[in-house]
Amino acid sequence: MGKGRTTSVAGVDLHLELRGPRVRAGLTDALRDAVRSGRLAPGTRLPASRVLASDLDIARSTVTECYTALVEEGWLTARPGSGTQVAARVPSRRNVAEATRPTPRAATGLEPGAEDYAEFPRSLWLAAARRAFATAPHSTYGYGDPLGRLELRAALTEYLARARGVRADPAQIVITSGFHHGLGVLARALGAGTVAVEAYGLDIYRGVLSDEGLATTPVEVDEDGAQVLEIAGAAAVLLTPAHQFPTGYALSAERRAAVIDWARSTGGVILEDDYDGEFRYDRKPVGALQGLDPDHVAYFGTASKSVAPALRLGWVAVPGWLLSAVAQAKGRVDTVSALDQLIFAEFLASGAFDRHVRGRRQRYQRRREELIETLADVAPSVHVTGMAAGLQAVLALPTGTEPQALRAAGRHGLAVSGLAQFRHPAAGDHPSWGDALVVNFSNVSDSAWPGALRALGEVVRALDSRLD
Repeated sequence: MGKGRTTSVAGVDLHLELRGPRVRAGLTDALRDAVRSGRLAPGTRLPASRVLASDLDIARSTVTECYTALVEEGWLTARPGSGTQVAARVPSRRNVAEATRPTPRAATGLEPGAEDYAEFPRSLWLAAARRAFATAPHSTYGYGDPLGRLELRAALTEYLARARGVRADPAQIVITSGFHHGLGVLARALGAGTVAVEAYGLDIYRGVLSDEGLATTPVEVDEDGAQVLEIAGAAAVLLTPAHQFPTGYALSAERRAAVIDWARSTGGVILEDDYDGEFRYDRKPVGALQGLDPDHVAYFGTASKSVAPALRLGWVAVPGWLLSAVAQAKGRVDTVSALDQLIFAEFLASGAFDRHVRGRRQRYQRRREELIETLADVAPSVHVTGMAAGLQAVLALPTGTEPQALRAAGRHGLAVSGLAQFRHPAAGDHPSWGDALVVNFSNVSDSAWPGALRALGEVVRALDSRLD
């Protein structure tokens, strides 16, 4: 993206120099300079993010992040129904310097998506690497099969059948560099259309679908999981059935059957994100939805939560009839490191993965129990909702106190997330869930955990008296 691109802004051609490898930073700098120099006058309405992304041949999420950053700095304004415009008063150079200064990160991160990276099983991984390399064929060092190494696909077939009830042949397992990558590949294979998504979930994945030309429509979520009977006019549905993210409930047996009936009657595809299926604490995890109907469910899993996101290893069990389209969407050169695939295959086959996950499961169960005990002592009206599973807990708060709780957490050096940030923007004004904090209890070291727990207790203690 070294050369410039030209787009029309309010009828005037504007040349944007997108310098360097970081496209978003280059676009942000170019628009900021255009406003500062007066080429974009105050009040000028900018193109919609989708339009500008199309003009510049870049991802829509890149434009959205750019606009958001410039709104926060004061260069632009954004109001519902009015679009994004150049601000009436642009910030002074001093304000710009302050606005662009990196925001100090909270001392303790309890936001979802992260984990304690010190837990990476270095010795077990090194041992698996030695064994894998000792027997690796010379073909390992070539470009490899875009769909993945047969050794890993076979190992995953055995493991997923045993641990998650997934039914698939090795030929149906496609190796990806994580869920984000796999979802993009499946979206391209599905083509245009609408995907129903849970009304609460990660916006980054809704963005993946949008970037691939698919619209999303929200489906409300309650204590029985997604209300799948609401699905209408969609070609596919993206679900977290084993442990809904972030509310923490499983899709009920009745709704599991109902969504399978929907897929069979409409020809729709269920995209099953089994992001933390290994981590259930009160009993054996419920099996994957894919086991009920492999012809209508594409099953996604990754090593990100169980081992480490740095591996960039994920997998999709693809319905046989969809495999050709997935292979075409992935392309001939879109490969994942063959060396890491071989190591992970050995890690699985040797039993090291099972031992590693078992240790993590015990540790996180203990963390969750300590969190519940602390809340019972300091704020008995604040409850952990959802089932005993996963790496995060949802703390129900008094109505209207979520923003206050987030600010208080920041003052205590904690980075936590509010439930509202996960709600689909088109889900309506009557959310099915009230105010809550989403707290990741896997992201701090054993030495830092007691302090983080005390700080979190102080945050919720102040709110406890406001609950009925």
